[in-house]
Amino acid sequence: MTANADARCTISQYLLHRLKEAGINHLFGVPGDYILDFLDEVLVSPLQWIGTCNELNAGYAADGYARMNGAGAAIVTYGVGGLSILNAVAGAYAERVPLIVISGAPPAHRRETGALVHHLIADYYVQLDIFKKVTIDAAIITDADSAPDEIDRVIMNAIIHKLPVYLELPVDMARMACRPPLPASRPRQRLSDPESLDECVEEAARLLDASANPVVLAGVELLRFGLGPDVLNLVEAVEIPFSTMLSSKCVLPEMHPQFIGIYQGSWSRETVKKQVESSDCLLSLGVWITDLDTGLFSMNFDNRRIIDAGDGDVRIGRHFYHDVQLGDFIRALTKKAKTRLYVNSHPDETRRPRGPFVPEKDRVLTASRLYECVNSFLDDHMVLLAEPGDAFCAAPEFHIEEAENFIVQAYYTSIGFCTPAALGVAAARPEKRPVVLTGDGAFQMTAQEISTLIRQHLPAVVILINNDGYLIERVLHEDGLYNDIQMWNYASLPGAFGGGDRVIGIRAGNEEELAQAFATAADEKDKLVFIEACLPNRDCSEGLSRLGASFRQTQHKK
Repeated sequence: MTANADARCTISQYLLHRLKEAGINHLFGVPGDYILDFLDEVLVSPLQWIGTCNELNAGYAADGYARMNGAGAAIVTYGVGGLSILNAVAGAYAERVPLIVISGAPPAHRRETGALVHHLIADYYVQLDIFKKVTIDAAIITDADSAPDEIDRVIMNAIIHKLPVYLELPVDMARMACRPPLPASRPRQRLSDPESLDECVEEAARLLDASANPVVLAGVELLRFGLGPDVLNLVEAVEIPFSTMLSSKCVLPEMHPQFIGIYQGSWSRETVKKQVESSDCLLSLGVWITDLDTGLFSMNFDNRRIIDAGDGDVRIGRHFYHDVQLGDFIRALTKKAKTRLYVNSHPDETRRPRGPFVPEKDRVLTASRLYECVNSFLDDHMVLLAEPGDAFCAAPEFHIEEAENFIVQAYYTSIGFCTPAALGVAAARPEKRPVVLTGDGAFQMTAQEISTLIRQHLPAVVILINNDGYLIERVLHEDGLYNDIQMWNYASLPGAFGGGDRVIGIRAGNEEELAQAFATAADEKDKLVFIEACLPNRDCSEGLSRLGASFRQTQHKK
């Protein structure tokens, strides 16, 4: 579509053009009468439509897509669709993921008369008001003249702030003519205050140069804003050891000689905990102090020795510098700080090598051995999605080298996220294979999206941890009947979704069966392989055991 001054296009065409310019090539969603006119335009556009089994799953898929692609979009109808996707949007807001939600809506003339149409909640602005709480920008298209500017602003805010946005498109506006799109403008980067930047970099460099054992703690904000390469340049140019967290795992290469390990407060390996917490200059970059990233706030930091940069501010001891963007700070500090001795830039304990998984004959499968096998299976051509629960408690010790090869919802922790998110990952990175590590309870939340993976011919590997119910809840609290779920024949489920010879379901109860299952997955690269790993009841990773013990000790403290 060209910006011919005499040309006209529809609002739908304009919106699709801007989504394409934002790098979005796939749209996820569920049809409904208020969005069908827009979907007709989608089908003749360059963007590919991927219908999901429900709106929540569409949101999760678009979230996974956005984490790999820089932005993602989901399409729903009004009311029943809009509120169904809300949990996924809330998760994207909490975790800073640029998810664009497009909701159809009743005709504008119905809104003006206040007619009681289907899918309405109370009034015509309730859904818009709700989405304003969990987005950086939300708008309803009210007329053709303002529509292009509204669309441009909303999409731009998603890209700049790395947060979800919401656009409401009344059905009678979808085919309305509007001006054609002008040449796309580059996203306006948030700017640092020059004086504030200079002053904080000067102080930070002075403290860093004077320190004896500095450490970089690399946080999740580096992932969201694509600052991993800048931080890698800093740690290599200045020679500083670095640590990451569960939410930021792999933002820097884990096989790097300066990598200490994953820091999680008291849950960390002792050598990692000691080196991070004893640092006389802890350079905290884009870190969110969340409970699961810090071992339920069990970190032991001396704030006088921390340089904390993120979310537009820098704090050094008791000094606060505002309007300093994280990327600007990292790049300026790299130029300002002195290079240190190479010998002092290494971890106290070298990275533990990953060995092959050697099954023991007739040995019943355990959680620890399952995770050893998963770790040995992963390679650089796979993207691991670790579900909240035992899966993401075990994941810190996995060997994963590339930042985009690991996805975890470590802050919002909505179980059921990973199976539909794998759909978005596979669409965004067709050259890589999504590997879902999920529990049986989480899987039952969103299991139906296996059928969409099959329909789209996406050869994921799904590893179902069958430990008979909500294991993480059993570990966190005294067990109750509320943690029990119906036992499914999980390995047979892909066949029930109509996969035919394009899917393989395997049930593994001992180590030999598990090893053979992963060998099959490695050989059958063009098929969806579903592995049901059957564990003894209440068997879990060391990470989940630590979480449970800490949770029970701290949850009821005042």
